[in-house]
Amino acid sequence: MVSWFSSEPIGFNLIDSHFDAEFANALAEIEAFNKHLYRPNTYLHKWWARRCGTTFRAILKHLVRDQAKQDYYAPGGLEGQIILDPMMGGGTTLHEAIRLGANVVGSDIDPIPVLQGRATLTDVPMHELTRAFEGFLAALQARMQHYYHTACPFCGQQCQQRFLLYGLRRRCSCQEVVLVDDYVLRHNADDSVVRIDPATYDILCDNQIISKSPGLNPWPLLLKGQDTCSCGERLVDDLTVSYTQRFVPVAVAGECAQHGFFFAALQQLDLDLLAEADSQRAQVSFSRSDFVIIPGPKSRDLLNRAIDNYLDLFSSRQLLFLDQAIGLLHQVEPALRLKLAMLLSTATEFNSMLCGYKGAGKSRPGAIRHTFAHHAYTFPYTALENNPLHGSRSSGTLENLFQSRLLRGYTWAMRPIERRVNGSRTSQVAISGEIDAGREVYDVAALQQGSRRFLLLHGSSIDLDLPDDSVDHVVTDPPYFDSVQYSDLAGFFRVWLRQMLPTEVRWEYSLDEAAVDQQAGGNGQYEDVLGGIFRECYRVLKKEHGRLIFTFHHWNPKGWAGLTLALRRAGFRLVNRYVIHAENPTSVHIINQKALVHDVVLVLGAAESGAAKPWQMPEAVDRTDSFTFCEQCGGALGHMLDQPWPESEIRAKWNELLG
Repeated sequence: MVSWFSSEPIGFNLIDSHFDAEFANALAEIEAFNKHLYRPNTYLHKWWARRCGTTFRAILKHLVRDQAKQDYYAPGGLEGQIILDPMMGGGTTLHEAIRLGANVVGSDIDPIPVLQGRATLTDVPMHELTRAFEGFLAALQARMQHYYHTACPFCGQQCQQRFLLYGLRRRCSCQEVVLVDDYVLRHNADDSVVRIDPATYDILCDNQIISKSPGLNPWPLLLKGQDTCSCGERLVDDLTVSYTQRFVPVAVAGECAQHGFFFAALQQLDLDLLAEADSQRAQVSFSRSDFVIIPGPKSRDLLNRAIDNYLDLFSSRQLLFLDQAIGLLHQVEPALRLKLAMLLSTATEFNSMLCGYKGAGKSRPGAIRHTFAHHAYTFPYTALENNPLHGSRSSGTLENLFQSRLLRGYTWAMRPIERRVNGSRTSQVAISGEIDAGREVYDVAALQQGSRRFLLLHGSSIDLDLPDDSVDHVVTDPPYFDSVQYSDLAGFFRVWLRQMLPTEVRWEYSLDEAAVDQQAGGNGQYEDVLGGIFRECYRVLKKEHGRLIFTFHHWNPKGWAGLTLALRRAGFRLVNRYVIHAENPTSVHIINQKALVHDVVLVLGAAESGAAKPWQMPEAVDRTDSFTFCEQCGGALGHMLDQPWPESEIRAKWNELLG
């Protein structure tokens, strides 16, 4: 089913009594595998823990009052309504609601969601953006491209590097060695294998040398896992040198007009260009004080490896590239500069020395393992330095990112596409009349006029600049209790975006303001901050029919207890709950971790609205099944919200159910 008709009067919310979870699940199970392909306009920049856009479209469609527009594939339906997301993150709610004609308010304490929301919701003519990008890229290539020259091993002609591979230096008291993930560099379509000779650094195809090393690398080449020297000592990183100095180049990949893609041993030309870049490193305009790493749950992984400055995560060529790019960016017209800045910030994820090489696998899904492929800081043995100026559509180049993030996103935004599931087959459905873009306004008076307008608020949602009873519905996705990866990992991007867009947002803020528990086991911050946000949602929400709707899951009883107390303190009661598919079980950040792959959709109303119904407390919660677990926890939350128990008893009940 894709239609949910109601005979109730205007103002009744269908979601109070019905949600077609089976239909929503069918779409979510497909989208979860490649979310960025299904909603490309929302994926201009990195953000974490995004929920499926199809799920939020389905939620919002169950808030449509016009029967003619309740069908999932019908355009619009929320014209005249104001939808608030006080924890906007990746912006899913804003994009889905504005497509349906709503006026939207998005708020976040982190500046990156605000910048991404503005960049992706603002309609800038693509021909203007393309012209600006082409001029920007051409100027950057003129200044920087010579640093990426190499020579074809077959004809000797100079050509462009695609990327450079490095090995990790380690040492003991008797020697220094270089470790790599694999000696194999590529499996060719004809079943031949390109590899590096560990004794000579020559590049071979099967057993034939295709590029001979001049013997410039004096260190033995070992595979990762060989952690002990023949002398019996453990091989360790040299933490007395900067992170980039812990790597040495071992092979280069390039592209020749005559011979195509190739791997080659490093020659003197390659080393001379690296040395030239190193000699210019000190001349970049960045101040190290602007790039100091602030300790956090994830960034401590950097500090534990004696990396205390984000600049040290980038090679000299990468820093020169960013220095030149930011200088050119400041010459671009402001309306276009924002989109290009978000694109350049995205490029840093594919152009740091935390990038690894995954092209050795037989399937070769792409050469680059980008910085946050595992939603954390990981440290490769084979590091990959990309050439962001290469003119191809290879992973991580500016050209590829422009085409895949900006151009494809804009094309989709102007004509959104949904999927229709029919058994094991899917088809595409263009939603005629919808646009994933709107007009930015800066006050509530302007927001209350017209349709598809958006107001972005940067700061804590404990204090929203909105009048009482001004919002029809709040639809959001709260942070994940004890995970602060959103703000902590985002520091990697914030330091660069601050250089690109220094006056666009407020850059200083503390993790102490975020609605997440930062200490193992919880320190109460989650329920306190989230409770403050929910109280503010209660204040601005229209009480009779307004709903607070969000998705949630967690194994930890402290997460559920904190959520329950935050909602109860704010004055909300549970109207209904539904369980939907949320995660691809093979996602790298949850695989083999017994993670929940479902969310419970919680529909809540003001206590005085009378919309809540009695809920039964389950005798026990089934921890063996993700769906049942979320369903039973949702029911337990509803029951506890209705009880006059002291807060200590609510915590005890959750511990009894889930402890």
